[in-house]
Amino acid sequence: MSAPARRATPLPPEERRASIIAATIPLLRLHGAAVTTAQIAMAAGIAEGTLFRVFPDKESLIKAAICTAFDPAPAERELDHIPATGTLRDRLIAAVEILQRRVGGIWQLVSMLGMTGPPGMPAPPAPGPPRRLIAMFEGHRDELRCTPTQAAHLIRVMTFAGTHPRISEGIPLTAAEIVAVVLDGIRIRSDLEADAEVPPC
Repeated sequence: MSAPARRATPLPPEERRASIIAATIPLLRLHGAAVTTAQIAMAAGIAEGTLFRVFPDKESLIKAAICTAFDPAPAERELDHIPATGTLRDRLIAAVEILQRRVGGIWQLVSMLGMTGPPGMPAPPAPGPPRRLIAMFEGHRDELRCTPTQAAHLIRVMTFAGTHPRISEGIPLTAAEIVAVVLDGIRIRSDLEADAEVPPC
């Protein structure tokens, strides 16, 4: 007689919570608040009752998922993993692609849920550009007509404007286009271009 199958080792509470949230976010982008706990449980690979041992109700789960989606830390960690080798242009394109995924993901949630920020939380102050973006420009300070912080700010603003569907009028800019507009606009001009006396940013 074969031995009974062993049950999978339960996840620690925080890991279980994180796995449920990770399964919930894509469903919210697809279904909005109409997503069911059965759909979430199936996506998370757990029984529906397990959801309610972690979250008291669907609303608290949705709130936790949205707050996680708004958290900038994961994107900042991705920026930290961009190799320091390569050209400034290539590294900036990789950075903009990361920021575009974040903007696009948040926009989907806002659009599907009709929200402007995480529920039950005051709107946070507008953050400055990610430190990793600033650091990318630091090694090229002598090539710029503005400070690394200003350059990083321009990249961030252009990424938001060029990615947001309503601002870009449904024709989003590619990461390469955003970097080209900003980088070629802030670099020191050649002697011929300098004759145009473009003011510093």
